Amino acid sequence: MAVASIHRRPSFTARFVGVTADITARPSGAIGLGLVTFHLMLAIFGPWLAPYDYKAVDANLILQGPSGLHWFGTDHLGRDTFSRTLLGGREAILVTGIATPIAVLWGGFVGIFFGLVGGKIDDVLMRVVDAFLSLPWILKMLLLIVTFGTGIEVLIPTLAFFYGIPVIRIARAATHDVVARDFVQAARARGHGKMTIIRSELLPNVRDALLVEGAMRWSWMLLAFSSLSFLGFGVSPPTPDWGLMIADARGYMSFAPSGVLAPVLGLSSLIIGINLTADALAKALGIDRAQKAPV
Repeated sequence: MAVASIHRRPSFTARFVGVTADITARPSGAIGLGLVTFHLMLAIFGPWLAPYDYKAVDANLILQGPSGLHWFGTDHLGRDTFSRTLLGGREAILVTGIATPIAVLWGGFVGIFFGLVGGKIDDVLMRVVDAFLSLPWILKMLLLIVTFGTGIEVLIPTLAFFYGIPVIRIARAATHDVVARDFVQAARARGHGKMTIIRSELLPNVRDALLVEGAMRWSWMLLAFSSLSFLGFGVSPPTPDWGLMIADARGYMSFAPSGVLAPVLGLSSLIIGINLTADALAKALGIDRAQKAPV
């Protein structure tokens, strides 16, 4: 007597290993993942790798050029630019690394829920989202940051809130592609509640799109965080931060360009790495990033 085979979904570990192998099999994905891993390692081990104390001031070394002792030269206070560049991504990675999952979680849930509910409620929500997205993001963020302060406890929820709103559109679009399928209609016919349908039927089919969107949101959030630091609303001196370093060194770029080029290289290499990884992840998961979200 023949025994019917049971098809189980691969475990999280097996799927993670498979997707990672698919990403690294693509040259762009391998480069991107390598850059991201490199920056994560610097964020963890940077304090032990930096040759100098990032806040050590020396009036005799102000705006020195690159040398054997100071590979990237020194800044306007005589601090070692190389050491500060090594540590310049720690705060950005910490803040955005926490804010990005929060943004994807709350934006994804709202988008899935209203995509399932549909009707006039769904239409009203999207008009609110469209109106919110039409405003310049920097003005909205600055309003909250100026009101509540510039600490990490303010930056994380602020970034998570504003960058979770675009996720609503992506989650809603992915939900619309799934909600009309037979297995969702069958779950409704069996009397399953909305939360059960979301957990059992929708989320497993929308998850991949949210993962790719989360990777892209991370790179945009890094740019936003660095922009806020550049404007003086991010981390506070003397904490090393790429955006803050660029702001401090821009006035001396004509005769000490390494003070600007070093943090620019650090920030751009991390963002390029994230984008290359996100592109490879989308291809590995079969996600079409060019697909437009329905209005």
